[in-house]
Amino acid sequence: MSNESERAVPNQPRARADQAPKISRARASRFALLALALPLGACSTVDRAVVDAKLPEDYRARHPIVLADAPVSVDIFALGGKLDPAMRARVEGLASEAKAVAAGPIEVLFPQGAVNEHQQRAALPSIRAALAAGGATGYLSVGAYPVADPSLPAPVRLSYRTVRARVASRCGEWPADLASGSSREGWNNRPYWNYGCSYQNMLAAQTSDPRDLV
Repeated sequence: MSNESERAVPNQPRARADQAPKISRARASRFALLALALPLGACSTVDRAVVDAKLPEDYRARHPIVLADAPVSVDIFALGGKLDPAMRARVEGLASEAKAVAAGPIEVLFPQGAVNEHQQRAALPSIRAALAAGGATGYLSVGAYPVADPSLPAPVRLSYRTVRARVASRCGEWPADLASGSSREGWNNRPYWNYGCSYQNMLAAQTSDPRDLV
């Protein structure tokens, strides 16, 4: 009986001995391809630096000097209701500059609420005389400005408005990495964003009459 039972069970197919190495080699090939694809995929990351293709090459176009209306002011201290020689010379110099650029009215602002407000207001006749000696003519605007700490002495502020030269853009901004660690921007041999900005600022500040730049 035992022999018949054994003959009744169908024979199971046996794997060929030569198939096992082929399967192992196929799997190894797939793993090798995946291993090669990993470093290549890392090279396809998007650059983090934003490159503006329309960036002007000329620094004068990137950082242009513009003319704008701006105040010119000086602060003075009056002692005993009068101006000493140094403060008087400063007021005369302001009046001379205002006359040279044909500025509008000169404004005199006293510190409102300051501990020395009374002394500073008492110097108004001396201020008028110094402005006249410097060549100032026309209307004189008199007012006050608030002080941050009333317990501290505050100056008299004289100012006039005129045309001033300044750079339209801001210096010190770095929209791209100069080391080009995350992009190929440095390979293009193009000027970086801040190139020439400080030079333009210096030129604007040293210009005696900004209208000459026109």
